[in-house]
Amino acid sequence: MNMNKIGVIGTGFVGMAAAYSLFQQKLANEIVLVDKNEGRARGEALDLMHGQPLVGRCEVSAGDYSSLKGAGIIVICAGVGQSSPDESRLELLQRNIKVFESIAKELDHHAPEAMLLIASNPVDILTHAMQNLSQRPNNLVIGTGTLLDTSRFRTLLSSHYHVSPQSVHAYILGEHGDSEIPVWSSAHVAGLGIRGNTINGVDYNSQALAEIASQVKTAAYDIIANKGYTNWAIGLVIANIIRTVRNNQRAVLPVTVRLNGEYGIEDVCLSLPTIIGSDGVESTITPTLDDDELAGIQTSASTLKASMAKLV
Repeated sequence: MNMNKIGVIGTGFVGMAAAYSLFQQKLANEIVLVDKNEGRARGEALDLMHGQPLVGRCEVSAGDYSSLKGAGIIVICAGVGQSSPDESRLELLQRNIKVFESIAKELDHHAPEAMLLIASNPVDILTHAMQNLSQRPNNLVIGTGTLLDTSRFRTLLSSHYHVSPQSVHAYILGEHGDSEIPVWSSAHVAGLGIRGNTINGVDYNSQALAEIASQVKTAAYDIIANKGYTNWAIGLVIANIIRTVRNNQRAVLPVTVRLNGEYGIEDVCLSLPTIIGSDGVESTITPTLDDDELAGIQTSASTLKASMAKLV
């Protein structure tokens, strides 16, 4: 397994934002693009690889699943869109799971040891599906989860308090979706809790903070309404996770993992603070939640389970 070789399945907006971030940040010596539209993948590979003199050597190629042999990490951004305006979310999900069945079979044959990073939505349900479909252990199948939501959360809080986003420590946990949970009880800046405190001259304002949480939840809708899709930030999220794995940083990231009793939740995938290293998921951390947050993350799990129960 070669951590310098990374595969990207799906060369749409998200897949190429991921590939570009990996290329620009020098996180791979070889990037292989796989797409059912072979011509698109080939064109994207040519376009990207021509930047090597400006960034550094990185072979970028288009290939099929057999080209992923030996890859250390494979990012899955593939999926199908709505076939018609009246197609339900459930029907769309079932078609995407069919796509994942095919991908899992190919990857188990050609790249059985690779870590799989799921970026396709709904990421929590599709991560759970891939864990069930693939023969590899669950610690090698994770989803991008709420790392993007958490990044949005910290960005908006940093703007509110006029500090760097890297100095804000706060999580969005649970579903990457409408039932996500802002964990206010442990949110802080430089060890000073956000709840009830004045930070950098900014007084505590519960209404303003509630509005920030709402903006995080609706961020994707707002972006899509304006440009039609989201891609750049999730591309950076993917690169961040891959850097953590490649360098065995054992960083704590809110990514999609399968729960095994945490907060009384089992057999569902959602985001918890998770230690990520060269073996993928090492363990999860369960911060102490207040009553509302605990109820929220349990509701988030129930929401996901209800969707999965409808699948055929």
